[in-house]
Amino acid sequence: MTRQQKLLTFNLFLLTFVLGTSEFVMVGLLSEVAADMKIAISVAGSLVTAFALTFAIGTPVFTALFSRFSKYPLILTLTGIFIVGNMITAISGSYGLLLVSRVITAVVTGVLIALAMSVASETMPVDKRGPVISIIFTGFTVASVLGVPIGTFIGQWGGWPMTYWFTTLLGIISLIASIVTIPRGLKGTRSSLKKQLQLFAYPRIVLAFFIPAFSIAATYSVFTYLAPLLQDVLLVPARYISLVFLLYGVVSIFSTLIGGKLAVRNGMGRIRYVLLAQAVILASLYFTSGSLAGGLVSISLMALVVYLMNSTMQLYFIDWADQHVPEAKDLAASLTSVSVNVGIAVGSTLGGFVTTNMKLMDLSWTGGLVAVLAAVLALINYRLGRKARSSASKEEMGQARSI
Repeated sequence: MTRQQKLLTFNLFLLTFVLGTSEFVMVGLLSEVAADMKIAISVAGSLVTAFALTFAIGTPVFTALFSRFSKYPLILTLTGIFIVGNMITAISGSYGLLLVSRVITAVVTGVLIALAMSVASETMPVDKRGPVISIIFTGFTVASVLGVPIGTFIGQWGGWPMTYWFTTLLGIISLIASIVTIPRGLKGTRSSLKKQLQLFAYPRIVLAFFIPAFSIAATYSVFTYLAPLLQDVLLVPARYISLVFLLYGVVSIFSTLIGGKLAVRNGMGRIRYVLLAQAVILASLYFTSGSLAGGLVSISLMALVVYLMNSTMQLYFIDWADQHVPEAKDLAASLTSVSVNVGIAVGSTLGGFVTTNMKLMDLSWTGGLVAVLAAVLALINYRLGRKARSSASKEEMGQARSI
């Protein structure tokens, strides 16, 4: 990789770190926002739900609409809107304005993530695309490990608006870095929204979309309720729970980085085995929770496999679009992050159902079953791909004979 490519990789990592911090830190500030706005904590929590839903719905639509524009000015413009959105969040004096600012920020966050992945795919050497994309994904993990605790501390110390002045500053730094590192020659693709949405006419794309969705849902059905699991089942003292979350976050960084190496070594051929391993690990928590050490090992392994499929799926979507619907490459680049957000929503909902109607430890085997479902989808997708390649090979041989 050249020096410019390394600087670009670092900037895209910084961009996702900033975007992730702005998105995730609201979870740590719900109590402060609810008290300041004089609203119920559940109403404050709807800010998180609204962000996730807007991200999931708006990202593919707006990515497709904006794909006609050159990437350099588009990234700078959207980063500018992101900065303004965080400023509006910081000065919001009402719940309504706060909600609007989060919706605006969610839309540009999703499109910027897709653009970051697309830029990496177009500018990096073929053998480096997987590792670079994994580094970009790592920005979100580091945001959870470092950005959220720092942002939460700032909010508790100086008031929650101060946190969003902090993310505004991070956005400005990212904008300056983008001006310097984003290549200016990356053109957009002129195409109608209808034509780009033809990407979803391919059953294998729809099937593949639900692989990361179910995989993340499997983990988040447990992770969403990890705090009560630690406290009530593993009997971890409340003061140490944050340390377990820190351990989880640190290990998940390695998950993303290892996933980058998997992506360049026949990732789609191996991903079903990764998902089966995820199922076993999640289910193992049911049996290892009898001891603190065993439970922590299961939780650490859960973090180690959670993001292994991200880079593989990201390259799969982009390469598929490049071969079949080239004008939808930017849209394809958004699918992994959208799928992950869908998975988070599904997993947290499933976890809520289980904790309401069953025992807390039933979360483990429930998550395991969802991971098995993801593995089945990965197997079906792989076999469909192998069948398609076999048919194409036979067709080429037939054409060669006829010539």
